[in-house]
Amino acid sequence: MKKFFNKKTYIVLAAAIGIFFSSFAPTDLFEVSKNLDIFISLYRVLNESYVDETKPGQLMKTAIDAMLESLDPYTNYITENDIEDFMYMTTGEYGGVGAAVTDIDGKIIVDPYEGFSAQRAGIKAGDEIIEVNGQVVKGKKSDDVKPLLKGQAGSPLKIKVIHPGQTVGVEISLMREEIKISAVPYSAMVNNQTGYIKLTSFTENCSVLVKDALLKLKEKNCKSLVLDLRGNPGGLLLEAVNIVNLFVKKGKEVVYTEGKVSDWDKTYVAVNNPIDTLMPIVVLIDENSASAAEIVAGSLQDFDRAVLIGSRSYGKGLVQQTKPLLYNTQIKLTVAKYYIPSGRCVQALDYTHRNEEGRVEKVPDSLITAFKTRGGRIVYDGAGVLPDFKTEEQKLSNVTIALLTKNLIFNYSTEYALKHDKIATAKDFQLSEKEFDEFITYLKDKDYTYKTETELTFDELKKNAEDEKYFTNMKSEYETLVAKVKSEKKDDLIKYRSEIKQFLEEEIVSRYYYQVGRLEQIVKGDSDIKTAVEVLSNDAKVKNVLTTIEKPTKPFNPRKRF
Repeated sequence: MKKFFNKKTYIVLAAAIGIFFSSFAPTDLFEVSKNLDIFISLYRVLNESYVDETKPGQLMKTAIDAMLESLDPYTNYITENDIEDFMYMTTGEYGGVGAAVTDIDGKIIVDPYEGFSAQRAGIKAGDEIIEVNGQVVKGKKSDDVKPLLKGQAGSPLKIKVIHPGQTVGVEISLMREEIKISAVPYSAMVNNQTGYIKLTSFTENCSVLVKDALLKLKEKNCKSLVLDLRGNPGGLLLEAVNIVNLFVKKGKEVVYTEGKVSDWDKTYVAVNNPIDTLMPIVVLIDENSASAAEIVAGSLQDFDRAVLIGSRSYGKGLVQQTKPLLYNTQIKLTVAKYYIPSGRCVQALDYTHRNEEGRVEKVPDSLITAFKTRGGRIVYDGAGVLPDFKTEEQKLSNVTIALLTKNLIFNYSTEYALKHDKIATAKDFQLSEKEFDEFITYLKDKDYTYKTETELTFDELKKNAEDEKYFTNMKSEYETLVAKVKSEKKDDLIKYRSEIKQFLEEEIVSRYYYQVGRLEQIVKGDSDIKTAVEVLSNDAKVKNVLTTIEKPTKPFNPRKRF
């Protein structure tokens, strides 16, 4: 068996360890040295003596990933192969053709973004990719195909696709290019005085995009604003500071960070002149609004500058920094916690204290502390950002979920586009009742089996009754109830008609107007946006929320940051 370690390897390891030790205090050196010695000797023995051939790189990555997983989910090892994906997360840019690919019915189906090379070359949503640069991809998974489509901007690419309704593949030549997905994919006036901006991520220069969108809305007589941060996972902290700065005065402290290393004790203030410090604002948040999105929402709430609508945010109050390692690898690690203007940290999970099973638990209620906004309203730490107006979570029906997961709405929309050269504008498009009935007819020979919550409960009831020897005496009544549910279930397509119709309209619109059209269609029927517009139309209601002093239910933190 070939030995993995040689003299050169030991020299490299010794140099790396020497550098590594230089960063530790003397009191830590013995414990670090001892455990590194153990690890290196174990790693050597495994590679030299294990019964089967090992893969040293894969073995080491497994060890690193397991080690970092014991800390928090945001501290990650980034291999050389993963660098491009990581850069996309921070910049929103990558080299490719500008199309999403997914697995549908055992095929690789493409969905292009408007304005990029795939769409310009004539590739349409629903096209099946069968070859990339002469390499057959039929039977492969989309994760295997995505790397083939990506590459250096300016490099040529040939894709063979089968268009919907055809059986013979067509070869299409195109050029890879720098793909930049806008962090502000949609902004518009939703009525004659209220503007809307959708922000999907906090990538580089997203604050400039928000500023540009805001200025364009103000040119259209925008008097109030809905800033949509739902589903926004966060990103760059400085971009969050710059966005808050658009609405608060220069010099205001937006966020500060504290870490084990004093270098991470930093205060971030608004350094620019704002665009508008008086415009009424609603910020939409949900359980997937995290990190930088929570800095924006929480800071505007702390300044009594915005009303928050939606559901409690994710609760990520940790700051990450990337540091280079050897061989073009990197580590992204948590270096600090952030605190918004009132002094609160919104971190919901305590990764430093795990239970006996090793699970991470939420910050207990006993440790949640009350803070005050600038105007004296009560807000809390340790549980994400709580909205001022909580809206009902829109839970999808099981039949809608089945139609989506089985890709039947996607596939029908592709067929619809084949039969209709054009439709109404994205904002005005609606399926007629006749067209929805045609969709029901389309489903008759399709498999979209699903179980309702009631059926799942019945299954559990039957299992428990059988285990406890009760089922024989109740079998007749049980079967009657099951039959009744199945009979009612046949009408689910009608019962949830409006919900299904909404998803159909969004998907069909995307065939003609791409992602911007889809968002325009979504905004039209979004209940949270309707609530936001209603709140903004009542100036007294906004002022009442921003000036109401609540009685605290938790003790106050003595630190005041304003």
